[in-house]
Amino acid sequence: MKAYFQKHILNFKQPSGTSRGVLRIKETYFLSIEHNGEKGIGECGLFRGLSIDDRPDYEEKLQWICDNINLGKEKLLKQVFDLPSIQFGIEQAFLSLESANPFELFPSDFTNGKEAIPINGLVWMGTFDFMKQQILEKLKSGFTTIKLKIGAIDFNQEIKLLDSIRKEFSADEIELRVDANGAFYPTDALEKLKRLSDFDLHSIEQPIKVKQWSEMASLCDKTPLPIALDEELIGVFSNNEKKELIKTINPQYIILKPSLIGGFHGCNEWIKISNTNTIGWWITSALESNIGLNAIAQFTYSLGVSIPQGLGTGSLFTNNFDSPLEVRKGALHYNPDLQWGFNP
Repeated sequence: MKAYFQKHILNFKQPSGTSRGVLRIKETYFLSIEHNGEKGIGECGLFRGLSIDDRPDYEEKLQWICDNINLGKEKLLKQVFDLPSIQFGIEQAFLSLESANPFELFPSDFTNGKEAIPINGLVWMGTFDFMKQQILEKLKSGFTTIKLKIGAIDFNQEIKLLDSIRKEFSADEIELRVDANGAFYPTDALEKLKRLSDFDLHSIEQPIKVKQWSEMASLCDKTPLPIALDEELIGVFSNNEKKELIKTINPQYIILKPSLIGGFHGCNEWIKISNTNTIGWWITSALESNIGLNAIAQFTYSLGVSIPQGLGTGSLFTNNFDSPLEVRKGALHYNPDLQWGFNP
């Protein structure tokens, strides 16, 4: 068995704004395995500035994995327990290697084109007019759930934008989610949540910055608007620490990004803990290429989800790979008649 990795830079079609800054490129890595004439591929979706494994020795660790690929999946995963995006790449690559089709990791009615996954339409931060334009485009495309990035422009402008949407579309017609990416301060977060709750929002993601457990717990206790933890889950490795976080903060939802929290295994641990505590969850991509997005989508479908997931990011890039993934009428489809534009 042999393995190698390659780096790929994804270019955004247009600069995409978050409260942490504007994204123009996204760096990622592909891990390939070859054995007895078969090939497997996995994506290590490093997210600079956000991933806990954004560190100087990242490529060195990837090379170590390649040099020691014969240790097998389980031993390799233990060696990179603190490198979640590499864990995810390893999981994908071995599943891909073992599959009759290297891109079908979880064969199902999704991969045979019979079923689709409901997803939200993503609206990036920008000027009032730019954000409204995106919203209208998502509605025209058939989305009934829209997620807006907030926290970068004036809050009153964002309130005005939400107000304009609700004057045209009720909560029964359009579900609205917002993502603050930690932009609010603990001192003003509750007041902002109260103002946001006037617009019948489904939820708000990560209203304040991470590692403020007592402040976040207080918000989750008092909030008039369901709160979903997102970045808060990054860097929480042990099962006991995961349980402690959920017990302490007691959020209404958590959001699972396999590249950031340790792949399929990491997601399954969080899901088990959340289900035990009657906490909702959904899964989103973290700006992977279609290689990683495909793996996340197939895994997500296998869990029997019903609410919209965050898997509509494949069309953001100018140099993504052709794939069977298609977004139609607010859902992610897998069209088995389409070919992959990537050779493992």
